[in-house]
Amino acid sequence: MRAQDSATSSSAIAVADPAATPHPASAATSSAVPPVGTPATSPAGRSGTVLAGLGVVAFSLTFPATAWGLESFGPWSLVTLRSVLAALVAGGVLLAARVPLPARRHWAGLAVVGGGVVVGFPLLTTLALQTSTTSHAAVVVGLLPLTTAVLGSLRTGERPSRAFWIAALAGAAVVIAFTVQQSGGALTTGDLYLFGALLVCAAGYTEGGRLARVMPGWQVIGWALVLCLPLAVAGSLIALPLEPVHLNAHGVLGLVWVAAGSTFLGLYVWYRGMAAIGVARASQLQLAQPLLTLVWSFLLLGEELSAAAPVAAVAVLVCIAATQRAGRRTARPVLTVRSGPGGPSRTVRSGREARTARS
Repeated sequence: MRAQDSATSSSAIAVADPAATPHPASAATSSAVPPVGTPATSPAGRSGTVLAGLGVVAFSLTFPATAWGLESFGPWSLVTLRSVLAALVAGGVLLAARVPLPARRHWAGLAVVGGGVVVGFPLLTTLALQTSTTSHAAVVVGLLPLTTAVLGSLRTGERPSRAFWIAALAGAAVVIAFTVQQSGGALTTGDLYLFGALLVCAAGYTEGGRLARVMPGWQVIGWALVLCLPLAVAGSLIALPLEPVHLNAHGVLGLVWVAAGSTFLGLYVWYRGMAAIGVARASQLQLAQPLLTLVWSFLLLGEELSAAAPVAAVAVLVCIAATQRAGRRTARPVLTVRSGPGGPSRTVRSGREARTARS
């Protein structure tokens, strides 16, 4: 048999992965985004891991910094000032980088990101922290990755495995049991705020992940912040005269961190790291976030941790780790096998194994 007659010769096999095909709208920015899934041992992989890890550290400081900010500002003033400062930072970076305006069809999605990540989550968690400790809030919000997975499945049509959902439900049961036990058998107003924060933030993350397919992730959060700037300015003008302001070092540092550190810079390095090492490996790093918040709460705020808080945090992390190991059922690459010019070919797809042949 001659080589050119073999249907399995190396030159006769074409492999096409739809997920790897770049979106036309991302062509202008693809050169600035590192390849996804860079090996961890390569310099780019090590750099991506460090960047994503810095993002997790920044996020873990959000609740303690918010508690500090509440020493100087009312909840509405803190949230609106946080958004104003973060939007000014984001706008300056976008302007310096000469980033063009997003297409009109993306603004509705950016509004969802802004409503969930820029306004809804900071507002609801700030209100919750008026009555809840940061350690309590950290454990409840540790369920955010699972909430995002549920909304992401509904929004994008992804179909996680059965093991994924078993672990997700186990994590939800741990969080609910913890919140009920800590509140004496009934959910408090702070818990309701935290569960609401989970939903709106997950919606913002889901929509942001969809938009990140056509523009870099840091631009997604940047434009979402800029879009919310008029609302944030109006809110601050209303809230500041109505809520007392007692400036101190903690309050100012807390405001600066939640604005520049958590809201913009944290997401900036997080998305840069995610682009370098891939979503799956980066998400593993975020499993440490609730435990880091518990440590910061003890060191910076002097909170006394109940025995249940670290136990619940570890249990939630175990459940989230199980969801990461379970993974998702994703489509396998499309294989097109040809026996030569004009010869028969066969295309095999994953799932139902749809096959087509031509002569």
